[in-house]
Amino acid sequence: MAASVLTNNSAMIALQNLRSTNQNLAEINSQISTGKKVATAKDNAAVFAISSVMESDVAGFKAISESLSLGGSTLAVASNGAKQVGQLLNEIKGKIVAANEGNVDRQKLQDEVSSLRSQIEGIVNAAQFNGLNLLSNTDKTAGSSTVDILSSLDRASDGTVTASQISVGKQDLSTQQQNITGTALVAAADNLTGAAAGTATAIAGAATPATQAVTIDAVSAGFGFSIAISGGAVGAAGLNTGGSNDISYVARDGDTAEDAARGLADAFNQFIAEKDGSDPTVVPSTIRATATGGTVTITGSSVAGDNFSVNFQSFAATGNTIGGGLSGLANIDVSTEAGAESALGEIEGLIQTTINAQAAFGTAEKRVELQNEFMSSLVDSFKSGIGALVDADLEEASARLQALQVQQQLGVQALSIANQAPQNILALFR
Repeated sequence: MAASVLTNNSAMIALQNLRSTNQNLAEINSQISTGKKVATAKDNAAVFAISSVMESDVAGFKAISESLSLGGSTLAVASNGAKQVGQLLNEIKGKIVAANEGNVDRQKLQDEVSSLRSQIEGIVNAAQFNGLNLLSNTDKTAGSSTVDILSSLDRASDGTVTASQISVGKQDLSTQQQNITGTALVAAADNLTGAAAGTATAIAGAATPATQAVTIDAVSAGFGFSIAISGGAVGAAGLNTGGSNDISYVARDGDTAEDAARGLADAFNQFIAEKDGSDPTVVPSTIRATATGGTVTITGSSVAGDNFSVNFQSFAATGNTIGGGLSGLANIDVSTEAGAESALGEIEGLIQTTINAQAAFGTAEKRVELQNEFMSSLVDSFKSGIGALVDADLEEASARLQALQVQQQLGVQALSIANQAPQNILALFR
């Protein structure tokens, strides 16, 4: 290779090597100071993009965990409230059983029942967390019977993110009484099908009891249904109803036609039981109501001449009051022997309502708890994955740092030697 004072190839090569060593040394110093091998997009654009998305998901999962904790606390309050209500209902049952004894002061027992009923209402009203009460649902707004708890963020392969919810149904344990003050709907809009819809239809008493069926086609929250009894004769003479609330049911949010039919049939049987002073399921003369699907069937008396007429009507939601799940407590009156006997059947149904509520809350609590545990483990897994992508191996970095420092020193020495080469040319001119 020709010697030249203008071009020093050896110095250029030494300089390039030194620059490369310095760049590597700067990269290692960055890894040591930040703890990351991919700290910015220029370090590795693809890995940086992936890790950034994962870090965003981790932030979302942490927020979801907080939402689940809030939901779990709300459910715990509701569950404890339902448990307390159940215990008070058992106390009421004890009073009812005592009232069925012959030598007792039934009025004092009734006073105690009324006091316990007020206590139940107080517990239901107080069982709220952050303003949300799962033990009361008298809202007529569609969807008010359920509460959605954010449970997950699901990212599809195309990057689309959707939120998943855990839907928790409210368990209405309030004692609020239903009331129908809305306007009776005309036949074209009453959602009722059958001869007794909007018209008084006779049911004659006979050895083989006559029946009359009406089908509820559709319901919405606050929508009211009633059965009026008129024209009662002989043994059915005392069954005539007065107002629209005597035998009625106001649909809650989330009710189906089947729910409304069952509620209306229960109200009919309760009315008959109170008239007879007997259990709704064993009505003398076979007068009773049954619900199959959305159809309510009234069966007449097995005694000839015990005739009466029924008239089904439906009412617009405006003005109606939705009854609570324990509204039947108002029907319990143990001050009389007949009332004490009737109350036994009523209280069993109310206790079962509370048991169902506790079971529903328990199931929801367990699901929220499991989902929260999963979110916690998912966050840990994501953090491990992000670390594997971007974290620096500091043991390796330490070894490379020492090697590069030696290379840097040698590079500086090599460049110094290469820069001295032109000095040797001067000897040729002496």
